[in-house]
Amino acid sequence: MSQATSVATTAKPLRSARKGKSKWWKYAPLISMTIPGLLYILFNNYLPMFGIVIAFKDINFSKGIFGSEWVGFANFEYLFKTSDAFIITRNTILYNLVFIVIGTILAITTAILLNEIKNKVVLRTYQSLITLPHLISWVIVSYLVYAVLSPGTGLMNNTILPLLGIDDWIMWYSESKYWPVILTLVHFWKSVGYSSIVFFAALLGISDEFYEAARIDGASRWKQITRITLPLMAPVIIMMTLLSVGRIFYSDFGLFYQTTMNAGALFNTTATIDTYVFNGLTGTGDIGMSTAAGVYQSIVGFILVLLANYLVRLYNKDDALF
Repeated sequence: MSQATSVATTAKPLRSARKGKSKWWKYAPLISMTIPGLLYILFNNYLPMFGIVIAFKDINFSKGIFGSEWVGFANFEYLFKTSDAFIITRNTILYNLVFIVIGTILAITTAILLNEIKNKVVLRTYQSLITLPHLISWVIVSYLVYAVLSPGTGLMNNTILPLLGIDDWIMWYSESKYWPVILTLVHFWKSVGYSSIVFFAALLGISDEFYEAARIDGASRWKQITRITLPLMAPVIIMMTLLSVGRIFYSDFGLFYQTTMNAGALFNTTATIDTYVFNGLTGTGDIGMSTAAGVYQSIVGFILVLLANYLVRLYNKDDALF
């Protein structure tokens, strides 16, 4: 009896080990598929984080990064003593708030309108047309914008403004007051079609039975959207908004640098943290202060993600990212 018990006791760990091993091998193909993505994240996102030390040093290239002298928070102090910190922070946040709020509304509206198209050929045609701008390089977009706004040969000064009874040319790349509207329009033209794909996919997952029941009860199309479509899309909308909030301190470099052609006269209106860091590296060569601006950008962005996720958890824990 005791011998049988000891054999059974020994067999249990062996069976557990075999079971664990077989379970591992069962998911081995899926795990192997994640390896390229994990390696990319490691080398592209995590290893460069060691460069944060540059923000606290006075970089001397002859001594190298680790041989340069520590200066503590001197780079941050210099950054925030100038008005540049306020300007780039204000522009980055305000532009992204507009992009998130209005962009989400436009993307959802576009997805709902696409969902109303029943002809597959027409649907595919519209999807291709509205997604195409997203595939165009920002360099090409910048020249398209220049073709419209060029002071001497642009479409606005030579065609549109005269039709409106305005004879005076506008020096678009010297007048900063027009660029909040210009950049917003260019951003939505390029991004709304692509952003609507996720919401359109969420719409396809909603069963037609809900709408059939609503039509039987006499619900109008507007009520179907407000009482069925939007509530069922709420988890996707919240998730996409949270992801956008996570990048609220980051700007589209191509939009703010290429489209404006980095015109110095537009700095107060178009400068963001990303363009400031780039100009700091290429213009002044102050790598320490540029890194300090990047660290400041990352820390505040991280705090905003935590805050947004906390607010969502108060509303509904199931919709929070973590």
